[in-house]
Amino acid sequence: MKKFILAAVAASMIASPVLMAAPAAAAPQRHATTVVKHKPNGKVVVKRKVVKPAPVQYRNWKRGQRFDYRYARNYRQIDYRHYRGLKAPPRGYRYVQSGNDAVLVGITSGIVAAVIANIIR
Repeated sequence: MKKFILAAVAASMIASPVLMAAPAAAAPQRHATTVVKHKPNGKVVVKRKVVKPAPVQYRNWKRGQRFDYRYARNYRQIDYRHYRGLKAPPRGYRYVQSGNDAVLVGITSGIVAAVIANIIR
């Protein structure tokens, strides 16, 4: 009975269209439109226009927001000892860089505790 159930689950996973569509969903989305025009002289003109996705909007961080690395410019964790004006972060927090700003973020919650503007040159 166990073998039958495991075989049925394996077969359903293999035949699942969701798993087959996953690599296509992970690819960047580009929309293409094709315009076909028929000229009076009998020629056919085909124009294809590819629309790129909108660029990521960067944000200015404020205290209490949830930090999302996708909206941070030059995102990386920084060491406070390399920058003058940064104190040691409290336990459970870390400094990350977003553009020229140092952002103090809670490790587990991802909530912004402080923003030190233009400290990184």
